Amino acid sequence: MDHFEVFGLPRRLGIDVAELQRKFYELSRRGHPDFHQGAPPERQAEILEASARLNAAYRALRDPIGRIEYLVRLEEGRDTREGATVKAKAPPELLEEMFEIQESLQEAQSSGQPGGLEAGARATLAAHRERLVARHQEEEHRLRGPLSKEALAARAYLRTVIDDIDEALGEVRESYVSHRRH
Repeated sequence: MDHFEVFGLPRRLGIDVAELQRKFYELSRRGHPDFHQGAPPERQAEILEASARLNAAYRALRDPIGRIEYLVRLEEGRDTREGATVKAKAPPELLEEMFEIQESLQEAQSSGQPGGLEAGARATLAAHRERLVARHQEEEHRLRGPLSKEALAARAYLRTVIDDIDEALGEVRESYVSHRRH
């Protein structure tokens, strides 16, 4: 059963999010494990599994980007996140730019300065990061329009490099959900 079937919705990008939320609350109330504590252990396990499936489906479908990624996985049988075995191709100019930034990042990390990165390297990486964050936000905005596999690929590459820079700078931004490749 896919996430759309959990809610009885058609498999498509455009869904009524208010209806999704209404159905989620209705199904949550009906099948919440706390209301079935007197059931036999096998039935409790089934209810717990159904509740976990419902929560996962809701998380994936309520977010437009998550919904796009999920649809791509369903329709093409591949994952869109880092670590996927079959990956969409990012635009060549983006790959070239990311390669240059990764080289800068490796040079900065290998400088071996006591106490971390040298001030100039830190400033360079911070500037790269801010530019990449802005570009990542543009890709997020593009994904809210027509489905674009290229935008998904660019978004994944940008997110990975931003995470690498954040790690090198010793800064973690909690506004993003990172999909690390480790």
